[in-house]
Amino acid sequence: MKIAQVAPLWERVPPPTYGGIELVVSRLTDELVRRGHEVTLFASGDSQTLAKLEAVYPRALRLESQVKEYAVYEMLELSQVYQQAAEFDLIHSHVGISALPLASLVSTPTVHTLHGRFTADTRHVYSHHQQQPYVSISNAQRLINLNYIDTVYNGIESKDYPFVAQPQDPPYLAFLGRFSPEKGPQHAIAIAKQAGWRLKMAGKVDVVDSEFFEKEIAPQIDGRQIQYLGEVNHAEKAELLGNAAITLFPITWQEPFGLVMIESMATGTPVIATNLGSVPEVIAQGITGFVCQNYDEMAAMIPKALELNRHTCREYVENKFSVTQMVNGYEAVYEQLIKNRINFNGRIHSAKILF
Repeated sequence: MKIAQVAPLWERVPPPTYGGIELVVSRLTDELVRRGHEVTLFASGDSQTLAKLEAVYPRALRLESQVKEYAVYEMLELSQVYQQAAEFDLIHSHVGISALPLASLVSTPTVHTLHGRFTADTRHVYSHHQQQPYVSISNAQRLINLNYIDTVYNGIESKDYPFVAQPQDPPYLAFLGRFSPEKGPQHAIAIAKQAGWRLKMAGKVDVVDSEFFEKEIAPQIDGRQIQYLGEVNHAEKAELLGNAAITLFPITWQEPFGLVMIESMATGTPVIATNLGSVPEVIAQGITGFVCQNYDEMAAMIPKALELNRHTCREYVENKFSVTQMVNGYEAVYEQLIKNRINFNGRIHSAKILF
C-alpha cells in the first residue's frame, strides 16, 4: 500500500522528550515500512524515519519562538498532503479537525485517528464531518457519534523500556506527564505526602500551564520528599519509571489513552490511577495496577500495589499494547477503507485539488 502519514508539526517524529502522538506515529510509520508498504511521512524536517520524509518546516515548531501562528504551517502541510492525494492509496491523519474539510474533497480515503479529547467547539466540527472514517484509541474516547471503523490501542516497543525486577531502594513513587491540572501533578504530591512516600516527578511545563506550575507545584518541591527532574529524554524516562515502586496517574479528565501507563508497566512498574477515560481499559485491575475512585483510595492502595508481580506487568504490555498489535489493527483498517474507495458521504470525488 502507498500510505501518507500526517503528523503534527509541534514536535519532531519521534519526539526527543515529550510527545505521545509523535511517538505513536513514529512506531507505526517505521513498522509499516518494515512490512513492505510505501510510506510518506509528512512531519517536521528534523524527524527521523524509515519512510520518505516530506517537510514543510525544517524543525519542530515548538523550537521556533518566532513562529506565532501554528495553524499557518499546519495548513501548508495539509495543502502539500492533499495536492499529492492521488499518489496514495490512503491518507492517515493524526492532526485532528484541520484535515477534515480537505479529506472530504478527494477520492483517496483519509482515516483520522482521534488522539485528543472532544471540546464543545470541536464536537460541532466532527459532527459536521460525521461520516468520515475515524479510529478511536480507546472505547472510552467515543463520546460523540461518529463513523468509527475500529478502536486501535497505542503500542510501544518493549525493548525500548528496560525491565527492572526490583525497584530502587529507598523506594519512591513516580509521576510523568505534562504539568497541567488535568494530568494531576498536584494530586500526586498530595498522595505522596498523605502516604509518607518520596515522589519523583518529570515532564514539561507548557506556557499555558506556567502559572499553575508556579502557584500549585513549585512551592511544594523541596528536593527531598518531592523532587522535580524537569523534562526528561527517553532514556531518563525509562529509568524514572523502571526504578519506581509505583507510578501514579491521578488524572482529572477523560484521558483518551494514557501512554505513560503502558510505558510504566513495560518496565515492570505497576500503576495506580483514577477511574477516568481509558484507565479501566489500560490497567488490568489488581494485576498490573489499581483503578481508584478517588485520591484517598489511591494512597490506600499503595501497599497492595507493592505486592503485584512486575514480570506480569511487563508481559501484559507485550501481549496487549505492542507495536505489532497496533500496526495489525491499522493494516486491517487500511484494507477495509481501500476496498471501499468511495467517500463516506456516498459520492466519488476527483482526487485533484487546486490551491
